[in-house]
Amino acid sequence: MSRIGKKTIDIPKGVTIDIKDSIVKVKGAKGELSYNLPFGVSVAADSSAINVQRASDLKKDRALHGLVRSLIANMVTGVSQGYKRDLEIKGVGYRAQAKGNKIVLTLGYSHAIEYELPAGITATTDDKMTSISLVGIEKQMLGQVAANIRKLRKPDVYKGKGVRYAGERIKLKAGKTGKK
Repeated sequence: MSRIGKKTIDIPKGVTIDIKDSIVKVKGAKGELSYNLPFGVSVAADSSAINVQRASDLKKDRALHGLVRSLIANMVTGVSQGYKRDLEIKGVGYRAQAKGNKIVLTLGYSHAIEYELPAGITATTDDKMTSISLVGIEKQMLGQVAANIRKLRKPDVYKGKGVRYAGERIKLKAGKTGKK
């Protein structure tokens, strides 16, 4: 039995769960998310908790059991509290500026990069324009947006310049040594 799959998901106040056929809809203060259940997994909900069950002990069903439970738990957390991901920008002249649903990044290229944020994700920058805070209710989409922004200029392994996650430590390599 999946250890994660058999845990119940507590429903916080202000969150409603609607299960019809194979669609789970979670609605809360921050928004609404829905998920199509795969075949072989079912969800039962009462007023205070959600339980995920599987139809059989086939390997595929066992794998989906914990996954579906985690995805629904992430949906409940997203609509009640939301998710936040912070990015740091290191380097001389490197900066970011949030403008509406776009982020304008200056990362040492000959041109500024305009990154369009998907619906549901908002960004703010600090006064120094060296850190970006991404906020959203869908955990997977938020992580993907953060990874895409980081990919625009990955941290350099020699100087450490680039875009990195907040708190990420980069192990710097030693540079070349001159002839003696």
